[in-house]
Parts: sequence; C-alpha cells; structure tokens
Amino acid sequence: MNRTQATIRDVAARARVSTATVSRVVNEDTRVAAATRDRVLAAVEALGYKMNQVARSLKKGATRTVGLVAPELASDFFMLLAESLDRELSIHGYSILVCSSWETVEEEKKRIKLLSERLVDGIVMIPATDQGRHLRSLQASGTPLVFIDRIAKGVAADAVLVDNEGGAREATLALVADGHRRIGFLGGSLEVSVARERYEGFTRAMRESGLEVEDAFTRFGSLHVESGFRIMAEMLARPDPPGAYFIVNADTHVGATNYLMTEGRERRDGIVFASFDEMPYSPLLQLCRWSVSQPIAEMGRQAARILLARMRGEGGSPELLRLGTTLLRH
Repeated sequence: MNRTQATIRDVAARARVSTATVSRVVNEDTRVAAATRDRVLAAVEALGYKMNQVARSLKKGATRTVGLVAPELASDFFMLLAESLDRELSIHGYSILVCSSWETVEEEKKRIKLLSERLVDGIVMIPATDQGRHLRSLQASGTPLVFIDRIAKGVAADAVLVDNEGGAREATLALVADGHRRIGFLGGSLEVSVARERYEGFTRAMRESGLEVEDAFTRFGSLHVESGFRIMAEMLARPDPPGAYFIVNADTHVGATNYLMTEGRERRDGIVFASFDEMPYSPLLQLCRWSVSQPIAEMGRQAARILLARMRGEGGSPELLRLGTTLLRH
C-alpha cells in the first residue's frame, strides 16, 4: 500500500479495532488498554498513517502552535530570543511560527492576520514601534498576547522586558569612572521603547555625574549596522569629538566598529565604547570596554511561562516582568 494514502480505516483494519479506537489512541486517550494501544501504534507505523492535524485542531480547539512576530529576522538578538522561546515551548508540546514585521506597523498587522488565520493558540511579539492599538482586536478574539523585549502603547498585555534604563545608566557611569568626561551617544528611534529607555538611562547617568549631554554628539538612528556606521562617521567628522561613546544595541555597535576599523582607522586611537547587548562575538569588537548583557534565555523562558498560563485560561491582570542586566568589562 502507498504509505501516503493510508487512512484511519486502513489502520483500524490492520489493528483489528474500530476507527473510534484508532482515534482515541492517536488523540492520546489514556483509557485505551495498553495492548490495544500498542497494536494501533504498530499499525500506524507500518502504514505510515498521517493524522489530519487540521481536523484534530478544529476538534480540540487548539493547534499547539504559537506565533512569534519580530521586527526583523537578520538580528542575532531576535533569533536568540526565538530560540530560547522555542526551547521552552517545545517542552510543553508547542511549535512556533516565526515571521517578520519588517519594522512597520502595516506589515505587523498583516502578520497578525496571517497568524490568526493559522489559528495559533497564542502570539509573542517584539513590536516594531510604540503603536499598539491595532492589537486590541487580536486580544478581543481571545488570542493571548505577550510582548518580549519591547512594549507598545494602547494595549494592555503581558510583557517580559529588561531594565534598559538601569543597564544603560550603569554602563555610562562605568565610562565616567574610567575618567571620561565627554561621552557621545549612538541611539535608535525614540518611538521604540528600548531605545527610549536606554537614552533615558544614559542622560540620567550624565546628569548624576554633572556632565553635559552634547547635542552635536547625540544621534538617533535605526538600530541597524548601517546606522551605526553612518552615525560614527558623522560624529568623527565634527571638530573635537569625544573619546567615549555609549551605543544603544549590538547592530549599531557593529556598524560603529566597522567604520573605525575601515574608513576611520586614523581616528580610532583612544576611542572606547560601552554598548548594550553582550553577544557571542562581543569579545571580537576591539573598541568595546563595557557591555550590558541581557538574560536572553530567561526572557524566553518567562515569556513562554506567561503565555502557557494564558493559553490554559488563567486570567488576572497583565504581568509586567523586568529582568536585571549584567555589566561586563572587556
């Protein structure tokens, strides 16, 4: 028999049971006798029977899948988050569907619609911007939503974040303790919560240290490699640039380092960085003195924990969890 054409009737005939018994076995009904279950499973294996997962999902009202929406898929940080989330959810029998919003609200809406049509049981989101009103209809449909890394305004949802302001403050103060009195800032759009909070941490540390935040050396980009490259070039093209810089994230850090190791080599002497995001390649970034490490694995575990509880129907007010960061010296 062609393995791809086996039906539930074929399995029942081979195992000498009813189709109802086969259905109970494949749906893990513990009331089926062990010997019968073994016989059915042997028939399933021999015939290569594939259960209709769509029909099973409709019957059970659950697909055992979770959607993850990230601003982009090229980011190492986002993919490490996805991996940690997937590891935890897989323990509980869930798979994840990963998609990108391309850093726009319009694409975010499309991805949410797509995941809803796939009948995912819950969604974890790294929002592209602060805008969140378009997510209210998702919650109204009963689909649990958990933010991770970032939050959006206009919607009350569970969230797993880190202490962005505290981490940026600590890294900036470390540069001050090293003797730097002029510190530039390479940031991201203030419409993104992590970029805004890290800027607030930087300015707080400068204010506490009695130091000036120089407008000419405070720039906001796109959180991408090319943005870090461009901003670093612009800053060093100005007269009397600072010798120390706080950088908002890993990709911007890579871009700034790339500029100084290529086109700006003659200007890199004495320059040091403190950057958010400790990544596996961080020790290779030669100008980094301090980096802020985020507990990525724990972020994924906690987001999975909250989402699993919501998918089980456990209610309550939205949970906002902020995890601590660790400052590392290179």
